[in-house]
Amino acid sequence: MTAQRQGAEALVLGVGNILWADEGFGVRCAEAFAATYDLPQGVTVVDGGTQGLALVNDLAQARRVVIFDAVDFDAAPGELIIARGDEVPRFVAGKKVSLHQNSMMEILAVAELMADGAPDAITLVGCQPAELEDYGGGLTPVVSAQIGPAIEAAASEIDRWGLPVRRRASVQPFPDSLMPKEVARAAYEMGRPGADDACRIGDERVLARLTAAEAAD
Repeated sequence: MTAQRQGAEALVLGVGNILWADEGFGVRCAEAFAATYDLPQGVTVVDGGTQGLALVNDLAQARRVVIFDAVDFDAAPGELIIARGDEVPRFVAGKKVSLHQNSMMEILAVAELMADGAPDAITLVGCQPAELEDYGGGLTPVVSAQIGPAIEAAASEIDRWGLPVRRRASVQPFPDSLMPKEVARAAYEMGRPGADDACRIGDERVLARLTAAEAAD
């Protein structure tokens, strides 16, 4: 028997860390989804970022969930994977590709233990990252190109669940409640310094000391 849930009929969840290049794929998909589609009542979009276990209540209260994330499934960079139901754990239970505080598998396992239990349906829309070490960098072109196909896949999935999602006549600014405007993709990527002006792999002073120490050895 399905539990009576108090949250969204369908939750669209983007997870990841926008500070680490392609690790921000899930968050940027959630942003683009909210800007591109008119959503029926009961469909909620959440920027899950790196909140980890703080997302458990959202997951436990939603009947159906679409998760956007960067997923390492040993494919070519930029390749999309769509997994459903029992397929999801094998893509999110392996090695972590990010700074997520917890893997999605851990979060889903905790949701399963709560009164409402895990969602009735879960779909993962994942993308194989090309670059995860570019601190402060945006999405690589090959991964950025998959945002459109990813959000279309999510819209089709939600429509299949009987919740019609309609594309807007023009892309609208995302709701203020989704994320602070300062970290929206356009503002973030236009405002950050280039790789020539800011070290993107760590603090150069620390790296210099490490290099000197290695040379001494």
